[in-house]
Amino acid sequence: MKIYPDKATLLAVSVLVLGVSSWPEAAEPRMSWLENGEIKVGVDLSLGGAITWLSRGGGENRVNNFDHGRQIQLSYFSGPVPFGTAEQKPSEHWRHLGWNPIQAGDDFRNGSEVVEHRNDDRGIYVKCVPLQWPLNRVPSECFFESWLELDGNALKARARVTMARSDKTQYPARLQELPALYANAAYHRVVSYTGARPRSGEAAEVMPASLTKHPWTFWIGTEQWSALLDEKDEGLGLITPGRYWFTGGFAGRPGGNDTHATDTGYLAGQGLEILDHDAGHEFRYEVVVGSLAEIRARAATHAAEAPPTWRFEKDRQGWHYRDARDTGWPIEGMLDVLPEGADPQLVSPIALWEAEEAPFLVIEAAFATGDPKATVYWRRLGEVGPGPEDHLVFPVPEDGEFHEIVVPLGDCPSYRGPIVQLRLDPVSKGGPDAKVRIRSIEFRKAVSKPDLP
Repeated sequence: MKIYPDKATLLAVSVLVLGVSSWPEAAEPRMSWLENGEIKVGVDLSLGGAITWLSRGGGENRVNNFDHGRQIQLSYFSGPVPFGTAEQKPSEHWRHLGWNPIQAGDDFRNGSEVVEHRNDDRGIYVKCVPLQWPLNRVPSECFFESWLELDGNALKARARVTMARSDKTQYPARLQELPALYANAAYHRVVSYTGARPRSGEAAEVMPASLTKHPWTFWIGTEQWSALLDEKDEGLGLITPGRYWFTGGFAGRPGGNDTHATDTGYLAGQGLEILDHDAGHEFRYEVVVGSLAEIRARAATHAAEAPPTWRFEKDRQGWHYRDARDTGWPIEGMLDVLPEGADPQLVSPIALWEAEEAPFLVIEAAFATGDPKATVYWRRLGEVGPGPEDHLVFPVPEDGEFHEIVVPLGDCPSYRGPIVQLRLDPVSKGGPDAKVRIRSIEFRKAVSKPDLP
């Protein structure tokens, strides 16, 4: 089970530009501001409403604005790879990105167009048509929307993409930046907590630097936050409620607080998401302007105490597929999965739960695969994928009708301690007539009457 992305995907989440000599002059900023006495945020309406300013009170701006790929902003990815138009193809440097709308604009310093904006001094709403990052002034077939408000020293944000692509292909899931955050060189320490005892008071950690030429690395932040801090543990903290996967790092040399310097720290919340041609995807995040202690205290208010439950009423709940696809958007009460490939897999988002608190996996599903068995795999915290013993084969009804299937994970000796991900293989080998419909996947601590065939 391959969790961490390959080299091409690692490049795809990095829109860092280290130098272009032929850029035109960027448009003059058109700012919309919110402040509450504790922090101040500014979005630039000439750059799609991307966040270009975030400061503590009247202090210095902590957001990096070297090019239109920095800021704090929305960035999504889909196929095909590479993506171009009849008139333009991406440069070799950006071929790996594929379809990549950017809130602020493109690599040619064109800004994305804002089509709607409101600011009532309590919140900012902005809607834009994002540009394709690798191409010159090519609007994307989608809208980005952001809702921003202040709460003490935290910026609270809701963000959404609404797709309207003419290309109706269901491309594989891609890593999404949820959101992308770039800070100035003063905030060069990448800090998070990745341990097995979140909210226990254990010390946070400085994330190790990348061992490759690419400056970003990946980690699971078990308290749902990561931060870019200076030597005094002050900076910007990114909180991603319900999301535990992060990427980030520092590129260049630690230094001052120059918003236009090439040196920068980077963070992004991560999720592997399928973007259908007509889909919508929404998420929330917060950015704390403050100290490490303040960031952790704020993140603790979003703590998830129970094991995850995934009910596929309106969306995929962050699940994605390998060697399989579903019938597309909208999702209406279930995942309708076609496991057609050689090794079909349904993969959960990163989460966190204790195996001892979730010994039973309950799947409400209808199997019509021609196979009387399915397999569930689990990934333990600190591992890159399931170990050789981290799976359980279980029987499934073959009648194509919905059943509540109980899988006794606790019976497996390796299902112990903190777990971060599931993979469901609905059939050992796919085929053109195989089908699985899934309404929900959840954990229970006890069950009464397992519905086993």
